Amino acid sequence: MSSGDPTTYREAYATLSRIAAELENGDADLDEVLPLLEVAREAYAHCRQRIEAVRSVLQSDWDDPEDPGSDLDGEEDAADIK
Repeated sequence: MSSGDPTTYREAYATLSRIAAELENGDADLDEVLPLLEVAREAYAHCRQRIEAVRSVLQSDWDDPEDPGSDLDGEEDAADIK
C-alpha cells in the first residue's frame, strides 16, 4: 500500500467502512468514485491478506499431526480406539 494508506487491519477496515458509507449515502461525487474504489480495493486486499495470514497460522497449528492435542473436536479417531 502506498504511503498514507492504512497499515493495520483496523485502519484498513475503517477505510473500507468510511468509503462504503460515502458510496451508500451518495456523498461521493462521481469524479471521486474511481479514486475511492481504488483506495477501497487496496484496503480490502490488506484486510484479506491479514485474515489469510491468521487463518494460515491457526490452520497449521491445529492441523499439526505431530501435536497430539491438535484434535480440537474432542473425539477420538478410530485408529486411537483399540
